[in-house]
Amino acid sequence: MTPLLVMMSGKPWDGVRGADRQQAEQLTRYADVLWVDPPISPVTPARYRPGVGRGVRPRLSVAPEGITRLTPVALPGLSRPGIRATTWPLVRAQIRWALRRLKRSPHAVVSFSFDDVLGMWDSSVRTVLYGTDDWVAGGELMGLDPGWLLGEESRALRQAQHVFAVTPELVRRWTGLGAPAQFLPNGVHVDAYSTVDSAVVPDAVASLEGPVAGLVGRITARIDISLLEAVADTGISLLMVGPRDPAWEPERWSSLVARPRVVHVDEVPFTELPGYYRKIDVGLTPYLDSSFNRASFPLKTLEYLAAGRPVVSTDLPASRWLASEAAGMVRIAAPGEFAAAVAEAASAERTAAAVASRQEFAAEHSWRRRSDAFAEAIGLLERGATVPAENSVGGER
Repeated sequence: MTPLLVMMSGKPWDGVRGADRQQAEQLTRYADVLWVDPPISPVTPARYRPGVGRGVRPRLSVAPEGITRLTPVALPGLSRPGIRATTWPLVRAQIRWALRRLKRSPHAVVSFSFDDVLGMWDSSVRTVLYGTDDWVAGGELMGLDPGWLLGEESRALRQAQHVFAVTPELVRRWTGLGAPAQFLPNGVHVDAYSTVDSAVVPDAVASLEGPVAGLVGRITARIDISLLEAVADTGISLLMVGPRDPAWEPERWSSLVARPRVVHVDEVPFTELPGYYRKIDVGLTPYLDSSFNRASFPLKTLEYLAAGRPVVSTDLPASRWLASEAAGMVRIAAPGEFAAAVAEAASAERTAAAVASRQEFAAEHSWRRRSDAFAEAIGLLERGATVPAENSVGGER
């Protein structure tokens, strides 16, 4: 029988397509997947439960082929300290309920957070912690108590038989805490960007004068707005595509987007992004220097390369690792040099050879390859075995 993975995400299935969902979709080449949404309460507003109706019972539904979605239900106030003690025992019970309904036993339980789902499993079940960020360092951004997060981190690391981290920084930190972590960087859905240079440029940005520096993705307090201002000061155009946290730098933001060669487009469907990438000459990864950011691996860096664009990034360990692999494709720039580096990259000639080279490099870092490495590490694929080609998502290499 096909193995089953239980994958506990920090986001609902219909949320942001991060490492958790990318891995889930690719891993269907090796296993069936029970995807577990974050729990909701019966009073959770409808806007926070996309694809899920109201109710007091857990819901099982079918996602793409090979994936079943479980939306667990917890008590109102599920994240408050007093009630929180009941939340994860309830979630674990509902996972077991779903397994009984499916008449399945899991090969592994994979958690993409510190949520208490890795304990209480039979010794035959592998437990896996998959770190996509340094959640302790990000506690302040999320409004969570750092002391409590340290305790949750310690418990999760003890319970996990396999520990993965997306950045060298997080590998070092967790290994130093006694949980040897394996480096598993983020990847990219390469085929989604293969049509960039033949895509139709949307009317909203068609008249934007080149060269154009582009920032694609969520615009939050992780971004250094002074770098965006400095790029705009050079006189080149600045295109930003993605939802912005309205509480982040409201006055400076209003002043920035009021400039004549600065355009912001709110969130657009994933399928429409190639048209915006076509307009961009250089991609930006302008993150602030913080412990949280240093342990992150921005998906956008590989996405720019998959679109055939060069990248200028601040000095993140993940970006530096990519830069060491991608000769001249990713430039690391200090804050005082960032704008000049962007202007230089944006003004460089875009040759077919350079575009192809960047896309070939990105293909070496596809989500398909990342899932192959993950499957081998957790025993879904014997070392050296032939990797299955069927059921691949988008035919990634």
